[in-house]
Amino acid sequence: MKMQLAEIAKAINSKCEGNDQTVITSVAFDSRKIAAGGLFVPLKGDRDGHDFINSAISNGASATLWQKGHPNKPDSIAVLEVDDPLTSMQQLAQYYLNKVNPTVVGITGSNGKTTTKDMTAAVLAKRFNVHKTDANFNNEIGVPMTILDMKPNTEILVLEMGMDHAGQLHQLSELTHPDVTVITMIGEAHIEFLGSRAAIADAKMEITDFLREDGELIYNGDEPLLRERATKIVQNKVTFGFAKNDTVYATGYRSYKHHATFTIDNSDHKFTIPMIGKHNVSNALSALCVGRHFGESDEEIATALEKFTPTADRMEWEKGDVGEDIMSDVYNSNPTAVRAVITSFGQIQVPAGSRRIAVLGDMLELGHRSADLHAGLADCLEPQVINEVYLYGTEMAHLAAALKESYQPKNLHYYPQDQMQRLIADLKNDIKPNDIVVLKGSHGMHLEKVVERLR
Repeated sequence: MKMQLAEIAKAINSKCEGNDQTVITSVAFDSRKIAAGGLFVPLKGDRDGHDFINSAISNGASATLWQKGHPNKPDSIAVLEVDDPLTSMQQLAQYYLNKVNPTVVGITGSNGKTTTKDMTAAVLAKRFNVHKTDANFNNEIGVPMTILDMKPNTEILVLEMGMDHAGQLHQLSELTHPDVTVITMIGEAHIEFLGSRAAIADAKMEITDFLREDGELIYNGDEPLLRERATKIVQNKVTFGFAKNDTVYATGYRSYKHHATFTIDNSDHKFTIPMIGKHNVSNALSALCVGRHFGESDEEIATALEKFTPTADRMEWEKGDVGEDIMSDVYNSNPTAVRAVITSFGQIQVPAGSRRIAVLGDMLELGHRSADLHAGLADCLEPQVINEVYLYGTEMAHLAAALKESYQPKNLHYYPQDQMQRLIADLKNDIKPNDIVVLKGSHGMHLEKVVERLR
């Protein structure tokens, strides 16, 4: 972005104290990431962002938003006083979005949002100037930041939109007024806050609350909860999945060690994605539907899907320090995601005498159903397929207990949350060169530290 403070002040209904001709070229809420020409947005979280204004100034901030009445207002840079910095940042993002006026694709779902976002952006980049959500900046802070980071020549904006409470996607939909919305699937993520899968489906459908009149909803047609709710949508609807009554459905699906292939009902083209698993084929189908919406050919879409780069820690292959292959999928976790990953991992062929080893960390935000949902994963873990199981975290004790009937003690390992170092040591002693290892857990379990030590 590139705007004078006078324009920014008008957009957020504020007045500039200082030089209103100052040109702002970036926005940041982290004082360490501010740059020359930057507008600092002091947000309140565990710490009050206002406390870091000196750091922001020393790193080159040219101006700051400032909550009215907050003490220690700086006088060395321009200041725009506002009632709430976050709300004003969202107002500025909406103003800038309307100014650039790209077509907006909004993507949500219990699983697969980030991968689908990456696939969709890669597909659309064959023809258009595309800006997409970085990493998973997908909440009430991340979405406006993504908007403010886009270049003025952006033609299509691909936004990942997340939620953990009802009402959040309604707010993000109102902020962005998407032209196309995608719902990947409904799982148990955030069931702690929403209570049921039906309530999760209701919350996900909020992404369509401000879908433009000529817009399109693309959703997983194999999910009855979504099909039922989509009947209330008057805009154009497209479904994807594996059933013949879907608008686009996959056939001939095959998964290999580092990639998967599939064909679709009405095309002779073979599609390849650099990830494994039926769930990632589903993500690719949604990206294909978006590509077709914008007039891309199946040939263009196939080329883009084959070469797209996933965000880190989404079924990402690493090489271990004794030569083992490690699949890192440690950014988030819930029962649906674990089942999908374990199923895909179990289909990978290994040499005779080699093993498939699963390292699973707690799935967070499952509320009062947490114990049952953790224990319930036992039915997707079979000793002849997943030969060794390492479980880490307080809630994984419930799965450990459930697996005692099917696994020998020597093949089932459990570690409380304060014993990560023992987990790492035991893994390093156990893993052999031709083994393959998968790590899956919620981000708060920090299994990326285990991956680092195994590399």
